[in-house]
Amino acid sequence: MTEEKQPHTQLTTAIDTDSAVIVGDPARVDKAAEFLDDVSKWAFNREYKSIIGNYQGKRILVMSTGIGAPSAGIGVEELHNVNVQKVIRVGSAGAMQNGIGLGELIIGEGVVRDDGLTQKYVPGIYPAVPSFKLMALAHKYAPDAVYGIIRSHDGFYMDDNAKNEAFWSSKGIVGADMESGALMTIGRQRGMETLSILNNVVLYEGDLAAGVNDLVDGDALMAKGEVSSLKLAFDILSDKSLEG
Repeated sequence: MTEEKQPHTQLTTAIDTDSAVIVGDPARVDKAAEFLDDVSKWAFNREYKSIIGNYQGKRILVMSTGIGAPSAGIGVEELHNVNVQKVIRVGSAGAMQNGIGLGELIIGEGVVRDDGLTQKYVPGIYPAVPSFKLMALAHKYAPDAVYGIIRSHDGFYMDDNAKNEAFWSSKGIVGADMESGALMTIGRQRGMETLSILNNVVLYEGDLAAGVNDLVDGDALMAKGEVSSLKLAFDILSDKSLEG
């Protein structure tokens, strides 16, 4: 759509791809690079770090978006502006049900939009749902992942957080993150195909700080989940059925 640099991500149409993986942590971009051939750095501005590479012959952009719906939303909008049509989020989640282990993949079939940003786009009754094509491919490559509705929210430290989590757990929500609602809502408004693949880093009713710190320290189970989630995203985006 434009040859001008996007103001936040610094992307232009010169990226020359219709497919992207977005992650929260800029450090995960470096982890993703290990899967790609012919990797080239693109930009690192604010929380938006990006690279381009090839996976099984498919050219794919990988970009970080930081934490939360607002920064993820900006990233999705600017991806759309440079002709990206398929976006898969590879992120972290906290389990919302017992029995979901550390490092297990949680894939959102839909999202409870418990964030502030998406309410500015569409009313609360509007559903946030992934692409059918991308979801079908997720089932093809990861049949044993946890599938269900997830919840995207805006914070962890509110006084009533435990009460809110218990409520949504009782409604069958399988996991929680902060960006999937923005990805699916904005992506749908812009005609993009989206999917969210999450690595569980916190057991239900477990310790948030311990879970996140274990991920940073390379805990074996969660590190394995991070690798599995990245590989799954690349397998889906490079699938020949998406061509044409």
